[in-house]
Formats: sequence, structure tokens, C-alpha cells
Amino acid sequence: MPLKIPDGLPASKVLQEENIFCIDSSAAQQQDIRAIRVLLLNLMPKKIETEIHILRMLSNSPLQVDVELLRISDRPSKHTPIEHMDNFYKDFSEIKKNKYDGLIITGAPLGQVDFDDVSFWPDLKEIMDWSVNNVTSVLFLCWAVQAAMYHLYGVNKTILPKKISGVYPHRIVNPLSPIVRGFDDVFNAPHSRYAEVPTAELEKLDDIEMIADSEFAGSYVWGHKDGRHLFVTGHSEYEPNCLKDEYERDLEAGVNPEVPENYFLNDDPSQDPVVTWKSHGNLLFINWLNYYVYQQTPFDPEDIGKLRRSFGLI
Repeated sequence: MPLKIPDGLPASKVLQEENIFCIDSSAAQQQDIRAIRVLLLNLMPKKIETEIHILRMLSNSPLQVDVELLRISDRPSKHTPIEHMDNFYKDFSEIKKNKYDGLIITGAPLGQVDFDDVSFWPDLKEIMDWSVNNVTSVLFLCWAVQAAMYHLYGVNKTILPKKISGVYPHRIVNPLSPIVRGFDDVFNAPHSRYAEVPTAELEKLDDIEMIADSEFAGSYVWGHKDGRHLFVTGHSEYEPNCLKDEYERDLEAGVNPEVPENYFLNDDPSQDPVVTWKSHGNLLFINWLNYYVYQQTPFDPEDIGKLRRSFGLI
């Protein structure tokens, strides 16, 4: 089944060149199918790049997924043309009366900033509160995990002694969780962040269950027991050169970064990255769409937020 995206979105050309089946909004209107509606709140600076990363991950499902793009405010973006934002992104005021089967909130390079000092913090809190009654399942990525845990669960982040940057092995803690169905016992995932949510604080929350963690990178996947919230602290959506680009950007900025661990061939930044995380990354997004969104959301969108099926683990 196709991925339904806005007419003319630049990601469409990239995905079609990769033989990923996309259908534009006007063509999709002719199909008599209850598409899954997914809202993407893109907080990353390079919007177009992040769109492509996320859309690639959503494209491997047999479901028809209707993707809408949301921006946190109408402030100009330094890394994305304003024409792109105006043509393809919606403001919260335009969508807040809608119901969505799924919502993805991306990370942002704000790990070292206090939440109350984030310029769009009031807007993000409003969106997270709105999602409780208007979205079936929310997937929080990286910094968005820290933001959600602080606002929705009262657990603050901890600034790390140094940035976690690299590709790390993870183990499954709860093998019956649908999000890791089909995963190997040990799998890799990229991380790039300056802060974390302490595992000891997570374990105090009755409604939250740990699903996967890492000896080196800490807690990786956990979620609300009824599936309404799923938290992924790493970047399973990252493309091969993402960590390389971040490393070279920091070098140019004079940050003197450490080489991303377990990433370049022989840990040599003059060599190419070795991709060891994509298969599990794709499976994570497919499982979220299937088990947390499609199988949980009511057929009538108006019932989203009113009815919730039991979240079976078998």
C-alpha cells in the first residue's frame, strides 16, 4: 500500500527514485480506503532531511498512511526555505480540531537547554496535552522523549558528562512487547544526545514499562502499558551519514567532538560508516504502525480519545 504525502513534497521524488510507493493527496482522494492518519511534528533544524528519514521508515508498511506535517510555530527556519514551510506544514490552529491515529514528535538539538528556556515550550506542552484525547498513539524520539517525560510524567532529564554519539548494542528487556516483535535479542541503534532520562526514575512509574536498554547508552525503548505513548531515545531513523555530518559540523564549530563510537570502519573517521542498525530501525516503525496505531485506533476517527482497546502482548 502507498504512503500518502502532500502534493509536490520534495521527499516524493527521492522516495520514488528508491522505488518506494508514494501517492499524492489528490490521487489518494479517489481511493475508498480508511487511511491511517499520522501527524509528524518536525522539530529538527533540517526539516526536509528529517522528513525523508521518517517517511522512509513509514513507507515499509502495507497500510496506506496519510502523513501531515506540523510545525511548532511560524518562526522562520534557518535551515529550511520559508516557502517549503508555508507550502507543506500546518500550524497547530489548523489541525487541533482533527483526530489522528498516530503522532510522531522528533528530537531537537536542545539537550543542554532547560525546558522552560526553550522558545516553543508552551506550544509543545499544548500539543502534548492535546494529543491525549486526539491521538491514538504518540511516538516520541530522542529529545522529545525527555520533553514528554518531564511534562507528562514529571521526570526531568539529567545532563550527561559528555555527549553520547555512536552506534551501540541493545538488549530486549521485555520480549513480549509488540514494538520489538521480530527483533534479535541484541540489536544496534544510533544515539546522539547530551542528556538522558534516568532509568531509576522511570522504574518508579507504574504505567511505564521498560522494553529495551543498552549497557552503554542507557534506556532505549519504553512505553505506556496501554500503548498510548512510546519512547525511543535513539535515532533508528538515521541514514548512514547522519552521525558523520554531525561530527564534521562540530569539528567546524570548534567543539572538538569525540569520534562517534562503533560507527566508522575501524573507528577511523577517514573511513566510511558501517550501517548496522537499519533493519531493526525499519521494524521498529512498522511495529509501531501495526500494533500501536492500526490495531489500536477505532474505525471511526471521532472515537479516538474516547475508546481504547485492551493492549494485548500476545
